[in-house]
Amino acid sequence: MSGHSKWAGIKHKKAIVDAKRGQIFTKVARELTVSARDGGPDPTSNFRLRLTIQKAKEVNMPADNIERAIARGAGGKDGAQLEEIRYEGYGPHGVAVMIDVLTDNRNRTVAALRNIFTRAGGTLGETNSVGYMFTKLGVIRVAAGTADAEELALRILDAVDVGADGDVRDDDGVVEIITAPTEFERVRAAVEEQGHVVESADVTMQPSTSVTLDEKQAGQILRFLDALEENDDVQEVHANPDIPDAVLEALDAAAAG
Repeated sequence: MSGHSKWAGIKHKKAIVDAKRGQIFTKVARELTVSARDGGPDPTSNFRLRLTIQKAKEVNMPADNIERAIARGAGGKDGAQLEEIRYEGYGPHGVAVMIDVLTDNRNRTVAALRNIFTRAGGTLGETNSVGYMFTKLGVIRVAAGTADAEELALRILDAVDVGADGDVRDDDGVVEIITAPTEFERVRAAVEEQGHVVESADVTMQPSTSVTLDEKQAGQILRFLDALEENDDVQEVHANPDIPDAVLEALDAAAAG
């Protein structure tokens, strides 16, 4: 499963969500509205809504905002015009990309995405042009702190049943727990019951292979992926770049200088 969650780790390390908090509130609110519209307003019987409420809490979205977004979806008003679409393609340097959007105007959205791909030297593709490379998985990340990450991974694997399709591994000093989506909530609860602090947790699309990039290539792909995430209609970006920590640190230093 090597390389399966590199983009998830990179996104967390660069704190993309925190840097764009106002925008993420809008995107999470849309997701809450559509989740309530499609599955009902009761999170106990609506798995997608439960996950989205957890995401809203992780970005410190006010409780009133959460309740209003759910009420809009349950009332069938604001959520009625939102359409869920997944776009696929290749970014620069052959990086595979999938983009999940919620839009009330698909022509506007596809034109904007195609423009971003074209300017970056990529290509917006057909359905399943890269989708076959990705698998829906739960990813739970636990910071090792002062502990040895490899030893901590082994302790978690020994103490927590991650399911037949699960895995626990050391990913550059962070323990990653991989689960099937159906096991995600149970495994997360079990990890927290063991006293571990969950750094991030999500059910997302993870690539089976990754593309290793040098500093110049990494800078280009990160600008491209940032441009996609800055589009108001884009909810999630899934991609398969492998950017070594040393390269990320060099990019951060260059940006700071």
